[in-house]
Amino acid sequence: MLGRAVEILERLVAFPSVSGSSTHGIVDYIKKYIEGFGIEVALSFDLARERANVFATLGPAVDGGIVLNGHTDVVPVKGQKWQSDPFTLTKRNNCLYGRGSVDMKGFLACVLASIPIFKEMKLKKPIHIAFTFDEETGGYGMPFLLNSREFMNCSPAIVIVGEPTEMNIITAHKGGDEMRTEITGFEVHSCDPNKGVSAISVAMRLIAKIEEIGDRLACLPHSNSLFEPPYSTFNVGKIEGGAARNATAGWCNFDWEFRPMPGEDSRAIIAEIKEYADKVLLPPMKDINGNAEIKVITEVSAPPFDDMNSERAARFISEITGKNSRGVVSFGTDAGYFSAAGLSTVVCGPGSISRAHAPDEYITIGELKEGLSFMKKIAHHLS
Repeated sequence: MLGRAVEILERLVAFPSVSGSSTHGIVDYIKKYIEGFGIEVALSFDLARERANVFATLGPAVDGGIVLNGHTDVVPVKGQKWQSDPFTLTKRNNCLYGRGSVDMKGFLACVLASIPIFKEMKLKKPIHIAFTFDEETGGYGMPFLLNSREFMNCSPAIVIVGEPTEMNIITAHKGGDEMRTEITGFEVHSCDPNKGVSAISVAMRLIAKIEEIGDRLACLPHSNSLFEPPYSTFNVGKIEGGAARNATAGWCNFDWEFRPMPGEDSRAIIAEIKEYADKVLLPPMKDINGNAEIKVITEVSAPPFDDMNSERAARFISEITGKNSRGVVSFGTDAGYFSAAGLSTVVCGPGSISRAHAPDEYITIGELKEGLSFMKKIAHHLS
């Protein structure tokens, strides 16, 4: 089984399935592989039909059972220094290097390699395979999966999201509001910048406001919280704008995110930022040029994952693995969507998140074995 998992992982890593790009290649491979075992596969597409989720069911058509969830997309490698080709699985010292090897194509490989075991076990409850697209940018694929006919017609008991947790049981994580701000200024010669509107200067003031709110939240940590840090956070990750140093910037865009704690009203926080933009920053801009504009855009709002519905799923994993601890993480997953839909959900998978998104990302052979053992225990339990 290990050899099959490594072979599958090699194929999966070879697809440069960076978030936002077409999934035709990787999804076609996964679909054909599953169908090779006589299993029907359903795809749920985005509006452009360029990206798709994969859904398949093994076992009897009854209520209950388990969803095994993972994502097919990976983060970019641009600007990173790798010792080997990031899209060629490379083995060194019992480690398998490649983009997505640990986050989270390693888990996908364990699921796919275990299909023969699932079929042999004569399952009494079904195993649903649900692989989603664009999780890394906020879970864009999840609404399409949740609203698909095939998913709506099944009634799973629990969901296991196989993100790398070193096989620890995770029952909560922060949410993620993926944001973009687009500012239109007014270009004039820099010899008299007061006659223009510098979109970059406006962006600086708005970012300062975001950081001010971030500092306020940091001063109000949630007591006895397991999260690190125990408060909601902001990050401005990308900024661009302007045309030349001797002209006021006619435009500026910046991408940022807000990671709210479970129970935090992210809408109210973002509304405060929008109000500052509309009522404080925009009026003096329009006094100079009526076409000046500030757009604060929520591109996706991934819900936090709280532990309200997690215990049934956590208890299941405790039964089959012997692990009884419960933990939280600050990174986001698709678990929040499943939990918000009322499904008992946990995050648990092989490998360490500390290697995700980094150059020379890897999963170890031992961690793949752990993932395969986990799949076998699930099959035994459902049989």
